[in-house]
Amino acid sequence: MTTHTQIPPAKRLLRTLNGEALWPPPMWLMRQAGRFLPEFRAMRAQADFLTRCMTPDIATELTLQPIRRFGMDGAILFSDILILPWAMGQSLRFVAGTGPVLGAIRSEQDLNALDPARIAEVTAPVLETLSRLNAILNGPDSIGAAAPGATTLIGFTGSPFTVACYMVEGKGSREFATTRQMAFCEPKLFGRLMDLLTQTTADYLCAQIAAGAEAVMLFDSWAGLLPPDEFRRHVIAPTRQIVQAIKARYPHVRVVGFPRLGGVMIGEYARETGVDVVALDTGADMRVVRDMVPAHIGLQGNLDPVAVLAGGEAMRAEALNIREAGRGRAHVFNLGHGVIPETPVEHVVDLVRTVRETA
Repeated sequence: MTTHTQIPPAKRLLRTLNGEALWPPPMWLMRQAGRFLPEFRAMRAQADFLTRCMTPDIATELTLQPIRRFGMDGAILFSDILILPWAMGQSLRFVAGTGPVLGAIRSEQDLNALDPARIAEVTAPVLETLSRLNAILNGPDSIGAAAPGATTLIGFTGSPFTVACYMVEGKGSREFATTRQMAFCEPKLFGRLMDLLTQTTADYLCAQIAAGAEAVMLFDSWAGLLPPDEFRRHVIAPTRQIVQAIKARYPHVRVVGFPRLGGVMIGEYARETGVDVVALDTGADMRVVRDMVPAHIGLQGNLDPVAVLAGGEAMRAEALNIREAGRGRAHVFNLGHGVIPETPVEHVVDLVRTVRETA
């Protein structure tokens, strides 16, 4: 496992996650392995989404596709944030045009039916994928733009609150009102669910690291729905517990936290959770946020995915503006959310070229 003192010079992303301010910044894109790529679409016909996530041959190939095409500095595991509740026994299917559909957790009985002892066995194929990816990316014939072993392998999970949103609601939502109502009206039940997710998330991320992930990321996509005190209770506190558990076992592994739409809570999140890097959503002004976040904590983001969809001079100007805003800071160039499926591949090619210009 790579440590802080053993990072190869070519591994620019890992160096930045460890606090180095590099120019130009390293980059990767959320949802860079996705259906905007023709090679990804070609593989969709082979299996449904869950099968793709749980088949190492397929998941490995899908993870590597954007590395081959764009030479990204980071390769993020092809998987899903709902693998964890599914591994505990919650029903899960992905419906075209609807998204994930789960058997909603609404009672003590529902919660008691979950079995965290199943996780290790069910997620074994995911860990196998990470092991294969580590061997490929760090082997003598590794792929990537810079040099052999240049690409950092990133594992991930959803953060407890965001995963709880889907588990309680049973589907996607704009407001997740049922979940938030449970947090207010049934705090013991919701607290039990959050405690379960906090522990299993920490264990699952540690398992990903043991399998080969060189850094890990926590996606809290719905953190911005919460008022400040609930944000502290359900976003900051569990994230801190997860980071502490990871650091106790793997002190040199860097953790990226993404409290999407966290707004004015970003500074407190950065100070209190122990994450090494804070990923910013599209609405965050990096020039403002960099003064809110302690200087030793890196920043990631945060180009609007719609700008990449649009392409052209507007995209290039905004990308260079964000790149400049991160100058002098440990900054990983990324998007403020995932690549939009309709994005032309040539726009991403142009974006990579623009960010890597040295002028």
